[in-house]
Amino acid sequence: MAAFTWPPFTGPLAAVLPTYLAIVGGYLLGSIPFGLVLTTVAGLGDIRRIGSGNIGATNVLRTGNKVLALLTLFLDGAKGTVAVLLACAIAPAPSLPALAMIAAFAAFLGHLYPVWIGFRGGKGVATFLGILLALAWPVGIACILTWLVVAFLFRISSLSALVAALASPIYAAIWSDGPLVVLTSILTALIIWRHRENVGRLVRGEEPRIGGGKDKVV
Repeated sequence: MAAFTWPPFTGPLAAVLPTYLAIVGGYLLGSIPFGLVLTTVAGLGDIRRIGSGNIGATNVLRTGNKVLALLTLFLDGAKGTVAVLLACAIAPAPSLPALAMIAAFAAFLGHLYPVWIGFRGGKGVATFLGILLALAWPVGIACILTWLVVAFLFRISSLSALVAALASPIYAAIWSDGPLVVLTSILTALIIWRHRENVGRLVRGEEPRIGGGKDKVV
């Protein structure tokens, strides 16, 4: 990546506009609750009333609709990717890497704390992977492969997410640079925090496995 230069947060409107567009646009994109929207449109009810109460793909899968779960996974990842790409499109050259990471962080927070549904969102894994694909695709691919391998071996979504997230700063150090190591470390800490109940169930051996059954949505 190019030299890391922070974009301006104060000054003339023309200078600071890209910064605040990246923040607000990234957050609003990240806030779109695709899992909830898709299950509601499909007539499956409120996804927040089953399983973990989460709006992500894993909980959508508990409805038994694999297509909607895959679509949720794709769209939750895509909103992180799009936020980064839009920031890159408006960023002045010197601050491009920093502005892209600011948009990425805003989109991630948007998914975790979406304004549209009372700031109670998902756990951020798909958005995290979409962000990494846009910022440094080798890091993103490595994290996706890590998720898939752990999921294949143990069939536990939360464990796969935690291992992939914990590995991301290492991958960033190998294939990217210091700023992305810092960003992935911060996002990993947030992912662990959002998975704190899952961690407890993992320790107790009570965490449900992928495809462990269909729940009724009310």
